[in-house]
Amino acid sequence: MAEVIAVLEELRDITPLTAEAVAARFSAREWTPGSKVRDGVETSWDKGSVGGWIQTFGGGAVSVSFFVWIRDVDESGYFDDLDAVYEQGEQVLADFLPKIEESPLAGHLIEAEPTEADTDEFIRLKKWTLGGRILTAGAIQHDTDLPVMVVVVLEERA
Repeated sequence: MAEVIAVLEELRDITPLTAEAVAARFSAREWTPGSKVRDGVETSWDKGSVGGWIQTFGGGAVSVSFFVWIRDVDESGYFDDLDAVYEQGEQVLADFLPKIEESPLAGHLIEAEPTEADTDEFIRLKKWTLGGRILTAGAIQHDTDLPVMVVVVLEERA
């Protein structure tokens, strides 16, 4: 998880945030490319048990996401005890938040209120502004048959 903080610290100073610049930081920090190239840029990266990916949107918006914990579905294809899995995700998030809040990033973070869309999307989350960007850490499940993950997302909107 220290690798996530290290990359975020480096990305804080990159203006504007571009997919190419983010990919260069992953590469320089010796993350392994995942062979998912979009518009000529590697968008999927791994280091140890952590994954990172880069998304670009219209107008130049860029999102850099990291999954720091993932719990896949049970053999049944679903979660046999979804509440317990959500609790695990919430605990991993609670353990990870101090790593962000006690890192060198802390002096640059301003706590932000989650939007209604955030609370609909995440099981639990914490959100900050970081310069002109949004940093969100949260437990999330995109659909009932998909994994529960703890993610950290840095977004720069166009």
